[in-house]
Amino acid sequence: MATTLLALAIISTGLYAGFMLTFQTGIMPALAMLSDDQFVPAMRRINEVVPRPLFLLIFFSIMAFPAAALAVPVDGRTDTQRWLIIAGLVCAVINHLITMAGNVPLNNALAASEKASPPPPDSEVRAAFEPRWNRLHLIRTLFTIASFALLVAAAF
Repeated sequence: MATTLLALAIISTGLYAGFMLTFQTGIMPALAMLSDDQFVPAMRRINEVVPRPLFLLIFFSIMAFPAAALAVPVDGRTDTQRWLIIAGLVCAVINHLITMAGNVPLNNALAASEKASPPPPDSEVRAAFEPRWNRLHLIRTLFTIASFALLVAAAF
């Protein structure tokens, strides 16, 4: 059971790390090339579409599966393997904290700006959103990649 849980932790974290890396290396650089009046609505739509059930399942599983793998007793698991899983879990938790305390509030502010009366210019909305969101996203991407690497290392 513990082996299956660790495998699920690796798979879910790998999927999530790939998603984060794709955003970091492809989606955000492509959006950066857009004008303000194209970038702001595009990012709003992305923020509406991403948090759907499948994404949320993967988002939460990167904490749930490593925690479950640790909770199941295993004969023969070394202290090193246990600490690697713990470190991977800590990296996933940090990712979630950055997401919930940083990126989600920025996404919410971006959405709220659309409903403001009068709506602020897209150039102001983008300036308040993009640089900070990108910095936070880079940090959480690195933590997610680290989590994946640590969980893979724990499997060996």
